[in-house]
Amino acid sequence: MKNRITVLLCDDHTLFRDGIKEILKDHPSIHIVAEAGNGREAVEIAEKLRPDVALLDVAMPDLNGFEATSRVLRDSPRTKVVILTMYEEEEVITRCLKAGASGYVLKDANRSDLIHAIETAKNGGQYLSPRALRKVVKEHVKHTGASTSSYDRLSGREREVLKLLADGLVLKEIAVHLGLSVKTVDTHKTNMMHKLDLHDRSEVVKYAIQRKLIHLPSNHIAVED
Repeated sequence: MKNRITVLLCDDHTLFRDGIKEILKDHPSIHIVAEAGNGREAVEIAEKLRPDVALLDVAMPDLNGFEATSRVLRDSPRTKVVILTMYEEEEVITRCLKAGASGYVLKDANRSDLIHAIETAKNGGQYLSPRALRKVVKEHVKHTGASTSSYDRLSGREREVLKLLADGLVLKEIAVHLGLSVKTVDTHKTNMMHKLDLHDRSEVVKYAIQRKLIHLPSNHIAVED
């Protein structure tokens, strides 16, 4: 057990987590030490347990995979992040790599690819699934750091407000969730919408869906005064 790679598994689907645990349970060099159902929980667990590798999805409740990756690496520097997701768009892969992920594995990958990704990340390397590699590596190497997207210019709080607005929360609920005043949340919202050139809640939701910050629009989108 001492020499095994410790892994934190984070995905908002319990059945998927169960499947990954079943796949990895008998592998002699890998041990899943904890699970999380959302990005914020993953960050908190990683800080406490300091696992060797964190397996994170991209679109998760509360805190998406991009932000969770950055915060895991900030709070637990020795932990490596491997993204395990269904998304294979170039923009999504590039954003994960820019956030610091050491691996990007598609959910239809085979067992050996997943194990190889975990081992490679633990040893300080970088692994991308073959399809992801074909789509982005050349452009990533060529353009990394060359340009900054509007999303990249948002502050951490502005990204949180964006995500929670897209999830359907109103300002008062966001204020309680983040432990801020309603006025402060409103300021973050105004700044965020200005930076992204968004004008109302429906555009916020559309933006969040296009960039895989949420799965689907919220069932109810409240109208604020």
